[in-house]
Amino acid sequence: MTVHTMHPISAPPQAPVREKTGHLLLRGWCIFVLAGALAGTSWLLALGTLGSAIVAAGSGLVSVLLWVTLRPVVQWRRLPWFAVAYIAWAVASLLWSAWPTATAMTLLLLLTTSVQAMFVGAVLTWRELIRAVASALKWILGLSLVFELWVSLIWQGPILPGFVRPDGPVDDPIVLWSRDNLFDGGRIQGLFGNANDLAYVALLALVVFGVRLAGGAPRRVLLIGWMVLAGYLFVRAGSATAYLAAAAVVVVLLTALLMRTSNRPGGRTRFYLAYFVVAVGGLTALWLARDAVFALLGRSADLTGREGIWGAVMERAVERPVLGWGFSTPWVPTDPGFDEWIVDHGETVMQAHNMWIDVFFQLGIVGLVLIALTFLAYVWRAWFFAVDRPRWDLVSDRPYSAGTLVPTLTGAILLVRGLAESGPLLAWGWFLVILLAFKIKQAPLVDRGPAERRLVGEQGERLRGR
Repeated sequence: MTVHTMHPISAPPQAPVREKTGHLLLRGWCIFVLAGALAGTSWLLALGTLGSAIVAAGSGLVSVLLWVTLRPVVQWRRLPWFAVAYIAWAVASLLWSAWPTATAMTLLLLLTTSVQAMFVGAVLTWRELIRAVASALKWILGLSLVFELWVSLIWQGPILPGFVRPDGPVDDPIVLWSRDNLFDGGRIQGLFGNANDLAYVALLALVVFGVRLAGGAPRRVLLIGWMVLAGYLFVRAGSATAYLAAAAVVVVLLTALLMRTSNRPGGRTRFYLAYFVVAVGGLTALWLARDAVFALLGRSADLTGREGIWGAVMERAVERPVLGWGFSTPWVPTDPGFDEWIVDHGETVMQAHNMWIDVFFQLGIVGLVLIALTFLAYVWRAWFFAVDRPRWDLVSDRPYSAGTLVPTLTGAILLVRGLAESGPLLAWGWFLVILLAFKIKQAPLVDRGPAERRLVGEQGERLRGR
């Protein structure tokens, strides 16, 4: 006879683990912070200088208050110290800056961006972080498309910053927020007012969405739709340097996947030697054939006048080669030191259009060494974070996580972008450098260590490597 027992051998059924409302709100705030950083100049174009300053200062204050209240686990000895040293040197430049007002204003932006980045890295696990970046990119790309549609269908014409309609023909379209090119086949600019910025954000979205897809994220059909949108915006932005960055991403991705196949000590050496030879040969060929390459991409060999800007900046930079002229990223066009110093298409230039030249100009050789060490340390750690198999005990065959590819692929995008723009030094470029460098040092293994102890399971999310 079957007897009912009061002592079952299996655990009683339980409801699935759900995130608490407070943590959902926290993650929503992190997505807003990420989206705000990715939006870049969009705040300035929409709200003006005062409005964008209020948003930056207000969001930074909220993040600091949340950090103090939540007190997330942070290993303070494991900070990205080269980046911290660069920030400290930028602050010290107040002592000798040729434009102290501009230095103070842009230092506030640098410090706010850095603190915001570390805050996001401190309160989110790796899995949550990749998901949050993906969500922020969806908002930015979606709003960029909606903005271009609104301009073409409702506004019906070009638009100036501040939602102003031009009185007549514009002397140079560079001043326009949107050129109303969505349906005429021209380059589109999205929320950024700059086609190059839109292209790089779309490329970053392709990387993050692709990693999410490879990691088995839910709602795959919808995610593929977002990848199609990112690819469409990337092509319509038509940025030559972004195409080169995309090529670099493909090379780095293939190399990392190839390195993951090595399963014996020293097995990667031949791959490193081969890729070093190919990289040197490829870069040399690219430089020698740059006229043909950029003509194929529809750009001039001097990258649309950038060589002239580089020459003017270097001519002034060598006058103060050790300490530099003082930090100002970006250049403040209303400051007498920059106002009409270098003019391009009738507008005062706000950057050197090369990350390395810009740092040398502002902070001298000392700053150049510090920023080089910052990126070297970031790229080094990101590379081995991607290619080393996760291991913390005797088990040596754990599967790789697709999400570990994001930092190294992001590094490839930023390094290529830094050759023609100063973007990696501010806005989402600097935000991601600090965020990912901080997170790698705090949690060098996904799901392991003090910074990863709080694991959150959601319905529909599988806790396998992504």
